[in-house]
Formats: sequence, structure tokens, C-alpha cells
Amino acid sequence: MSGAAGVPERDVHLRLIEAMLFAAGEPLDEAVLAARLPEGTDLQRLLAQLAADYAGRGVNLVRVAGKWMLRTAPDLGFLLARDKPEPRKLSRAALETLAIIAYHQPVTRAEIEEVRGVSTSKGTLDVLLEAGWARMRGRRRSPGRPVTYGTTDAFLVHFGLEAIQDLPGLEELKGAGFVDARVTAGLTVPLPSDDISLADDEDPLEPELDFGLAPEPEAMDEVPEDEREDEG
Repeated sequence: MSGAAGVPERDVHLRLIEAMLFAAGEPLDEAVLAARLPEGTDLQRLLAQLAADYAGRGVNLVRVAGKWMLRTAPDLGFLLARDKPEPRKLSRAALETLAIIAYHQPVTRAEIEEVRGVSTSKGTLDVLLEAGWARMRGRRRSPGRPVTYGTTDAFLVHFGLEAIQDLPGLEELKGAGFVDARVTAGLTVPLPSDDISLADDEDPLEPELDFGLAPEPEAMDEVPEDEREDEG
């Protein structure tokens, strides 16, 4: 079957998907794409075809956070780096905290401190919340009802992950030099879950909870005074 001006219908659908992805500027869910296409369209097959068409080109079609987006080919990212403002660097404490949240979620502040072995300042968590890479999930059903933390879709998009389960395992971390290859055989890396629903021991956050606690973006350039101790 052909579309307008004798163009094959399949090509018309590919162009529609390509246009939507280009115009969006952010990852699109398959449901959003399907809603703009005729009923019965084989979206999965079209996306696979489009991804194959873009393979090896300057722009790739990739799946991140369970959604689809057009992204500069990894090997060409250096060409655009000079046009982007220098990203603010997170402190070592913030990076460690983010890693623990990613692998152990849902996790409380006390549990983060137990893994790190040092105290974790409120400012560290606020920085991650403000960056959009961590979120408050719920409250643990334990004394004090502490807030639990997890990662966001923005975290997956930034690190190029389709799902949280795509985080590197122990062998990959060793290969990348993040973990000593001679580490004890008993060491394991948690297997994070992509389930965003509350765990059995979590309650929902109260609606009136104030989420606007993160510092201004400029604060990411400096380590807050109350955080310097856990920089070790």
C-alpha cells in the first residue's frame, strides 16, 4: 500500500516517527508514538528499521529509560562538548551517594550512611534531588518513618541506560577499574530493580511534603560546609 504521491506507506510511517523524535528533543514513550500512527501499525518493527538506518551515522536512534530518542553517536560527542557549558561536577560524596541509591534503591539516608561508612549530609541528598537524578520515593515502615530514595528517568537518560538493571555488574566494574580486580571473592554487587512501585515496607509520601529543598544550581560548584567532613 502507498501513501501520498505514491510513497510506500511504510516509508510514510518511518518519516512520521523520525519527525516526532526529532521535534520532541526528549525521549518518547512507544505509546506516544503509536498514538500518532494508524491503528495496527507494527511500531516495534518500524523502530527496529529506523535504528538500523541510523546505525553508523552521526545520530543514532537509542532506547533509554524505556523510551526512544535521537542522540549524537557516542564517538562524536567530543565535537559538541566545546559548545556546551562546563557541567558542574558533583562532589565525591554526592557521586558515592548516587551510586548507592542506584544499586540499593529504595534506600534511606541511614542505609546510605551504613554502606558508605560515614555520615551523609542533607546537602548531598539535596544536590542529587536538584539535579533530577534522585527522587524521594516513599517512607519506610520503620521507627521514624524515614524517607526512601530512588533514581529517576533523567538518571537513566543521562547515563544512557535503557533500564536500571543495565547498571554494570561486578565484573564490568572490575574491568573498568572501579573495583580492585583482587577484591575478595565474597563481594557482591546488588541487582537493582526497575520496579517503580512502592516496596512492601514502604508507604506513600504525604502530598504536602515540601520537595523544594534543594539548593540553588550554583551550590553544586562547591561542597557545602556541613558536607566537608564526609569528603574524607
